[in-house]
Amino acid sequence: MIISRTPFRISFFGGGTDYPQWYGEHPGAVLATTIDKYCYITCRYLPPFFEHKSRIIYSQMEHVKKLDEIDHPAVREVLRYLQMRKGVEIHHDGDLPARTGLGSSSSFTVGLLHAVYALKGVMPTKERLAREAIHIEQNMCKENVGCQDQTLAALGGFNLIEFGGKHHLQARRVTITQERLEDLQNHLMLFFTGFSRMASQIAAHQIQNIPSRREELKTMHSLVFEALKVVNGRGSLASFGKLLNESWQLKRKLSDKVSTPEIDAIYEAARKAGATGGKLLGAGGGGFILFFAPLQQQEAVRKKLRKLLWVPFKFEDFGTQIIFYQPNKE
Repeated sequence: MIISRTPFRISFFGGGTDYPQWYGEHPGAVLATTIDKYCYITCRYLPPFFEHKSRIIYSQMEHVKKLDEIDHPAVREVLRYLQMRKGVEIHHDGDLPARTGLGSSSSFTVGLLHAVYALKGVMPTKERLAREAIHIEQNMCKENVGCQDQTLAALGGFNLIEFGGKHHLQARRVTITQERLEDLQNHLMLFFTGFSRMASQIAAHQIQNIPSRREELKTMHSLVFEALKVVNGRGSLASFGKLLNESWQLKRKLSDKVSTPEIDAIYEAARKAGATGGKLLGAGGGGFILFFAPLQQQEAVRKKLRKLLWVPFKFEDFGTQIIFYQPNKE
């Protein structure tokens, strides 16, 4: 039996510039981190005592006799990609719900790739896992996804990732002191709005709008490096929150599906309570919302948003890992 553990991510700046439709012609970049909330994949060869060949358990349970019968696209295409001919049992558990803006779908794909590779006795690099997960999601599953989620889930940590050109998918760890990192972390507040959405559908609308949103995307790209200067500096982190607000206002223009009146009301309530900036995570439409707030204002923000679930978190550094390895014979 193999168990992989793969983190979810929080993207601060640059989301939307990691789509091939953008970075094919323009440079893209994101500033993002993984957090201590995880996707767990348990995987083993299924003994041949059942009518079905494979069993897949997630929010649904599938019993199938052949690969093409699998409904879950990532499971089906990962097994196809790795040419798995033996029957398997796959079980998914997550610390946080899916379709909520934390890159959970890509964490699932990366974690499943990692687990199945381990089942086959292969130790892929994290860079390989990221690139293959991107290929599976974009080309085999035909999902409207970018490249940041898979890269972050595989590598882990607080990263600047650049897309496009000869330096495509260049990930660089943000190197700051532990005290500075904790200071940034302590200013961040994560809330669950209670709404879920299909990111691929919202992303498809954003992608369609790319030709008419070039200026917004160029500015969002530049904000990545402005925010990096703030983090790498020695002064106050207050302008990080202001940049988040500027980026969110730009992101809302990418598609009328990014925000909703309910999300706008939550955002304004937090701002009135003292948050200097924030953003809805992921493609938009619902899920988790992140705020940057001075420590002395955070209790007021929590009270103002008391109807929402507040989710404390910490940054994590390890990316996808095999946390249990006890292979059985095929």
